[in-house]
Amino acid sequence: MTTRAFVIGHPIAHSRSPLIHGSWLAEHNIAGTYEAIDVDPVALPDFFARLRAGEFAGGNVTIPHKEAVFALCDSVDALARVIGAVNTLVVQDGKVHGTNTDYLGFLGNLDANAPGWSDGSKDAVVIGAGGAARAVLVALRRRYGGKVHVLNRTLANAQALIEEIDGPFEAHGFDAYAELAPSTDLVVNTSSIGMHGTRFDWLDMSLLSRSALVTDIVYTPLETPLLAAARAEGLRTVDGLGMLLHQAVRGFAAWFGVEPEVTPALRARIEATLDH
Repeated sequence: MTTRAFVIGHPIAHSRSPLIHGSWLAEHNIAGTYEAIDVDPVALPDFFARLRAGEFAGGNVTIPHKEAVFALCDSVDALARVIGAVNTLVVQDGKVHGTNTDYLGFLGNLDANAPGWSDGSKDAVVIGAGGAARAVLVALRRRYGGKVHVLNRTLANAQALIEEIDGPFEAHGFDAYAELAPSTDLVVNTSSIGMHGTRFDWLDMSLLSRSALVTDIVYTPLETPLLAAARAEGLRTVDGLGMLLHQAVRGFAAWFGVEPEVTPALRARIEATLDH
């Protein structure tokens, strides 16, 4: 019997997940499928009925469903509860279990492309206070030694976020950046700024420590204006594509029984599909 997995979203045609998982299926000679399925938000309960009927072993969840599927799962692990969103579903015995692997994607990407990134004790700046920021804060709470400053256009949203996720976090508006920058060793953009020609007009990379690392979860374009500005200052940068690749590993292992590797060849295959 062929094992089937999926990614659901609305829209979903842009997703690179079928190419990632399809590459691993071919590499490991697994008789399985992984498909992109456009599911309208109102149709999510019907799709979950298909899951419980055994049509799929599980799959991934992307925008705009990560929060909505939370309530539809039969069980959700503690990590996903803290993050407040589910991006990976596993079906067992007619029950749908939800988890979140975005934090593993974030850590795996930095570990692979900036070894030793978490060894320092200087502060970090996280830009944004949405769902992606939650996963990044969970990751930093686990691995980073310094204080983490969450900067958001709306201060109240940043404050609400750090109250929900307990840790060495402080909330600020964007205006705090200039004061924080000299003692910052890590900058993470978790917002969508950088896509569709948008850019930050207040992030002066020259204010950062020369040892600072700048990373962006946006990967279209691969080099965002933020990363380009950091590179122009001679700072280390890590793009967001690796987060997408590394977050996929655990799901594939759960559905198909093999833990795949994120290789340079796989990255090159996905990168070739992106706008630079």
